[in-house]
Amino acid sequence: MHQFDKVEIVRIEEPANSYAVLEEMVEHVKGLLRDLELPYRQLLLCGGDMGFSSAMTYDMEVYAAAQGRWLEVSSISNFETFQSNRLKLRVKGADKKNHLAHTLNGSALALARIVAALLENNQTPEGIRIPKALQPYTGFAMITK
Repeated sequence: MHQFDKVEIVRIEEPANSYAVLEEMVEHVKGLLRDLELPYRQLLLCGGDMGFSSAMTYDMEVYAAAQGRWLEVSSISNFETFQSNRLKLRVKGADKKNHLAHTLNGSALALARIVAALLENNQTPEGIRIPKALQPYTGFAMITK
């Protein structure tokens, strides 16, 4: 992907909060996909499909009607202490001791695939329907022929 093909979401968290935050990040991406009115599904990756640095990863996929298959548009991971160990990134815990922070990140949306999914999934005989959430930005509700 090119430099501007996706928007990243990043969190640095106390270890006790990191898995709750992972679920919040997943809900954030799901909310974006719901707002865009796209058919999507959430996958929990197995160990063999994750990168070696990830402790847990969810992929979000949208349906590509023209291709007849699901395409990944977001991947959200908890890396626990893998990244923070190298960075020496610590947080002070409730026990007043320093602990390695947990790092989480994800691609909020892969823009090129989202645009393709919007175009493919919103075709009507009159043209391409613009989802309500985008209409304030486009200034119109339909791309007509």
